[in-house]
Amino acid sequence: MYQLQVENMSCGHCVGAVTKAVQAVDAAARVEIDLASKQVKIDSSAALPVLSAAIVAAGYPVTAAA
Repeated sequence: MYQLQVENMSCGHCVGAVTKAVQAVDAAARVEIDLASKQVKIDSSAALPVLSAAIVAAGYPVTAAA
């Protein structure tokens, strides 16, 4: 389970875009997003740098990841 801080998310469209970006890398990934805290939790077998890069490419800066 990875936890990322993702900026510029403010609505349901943003949630969908980030989820779609992650699932383009790993279709089986589980994604939980809390808009208020800008926290994204990802349960995936893909590597964290690859997932982060996909989110950044979708237009959402990843400012912290663990």
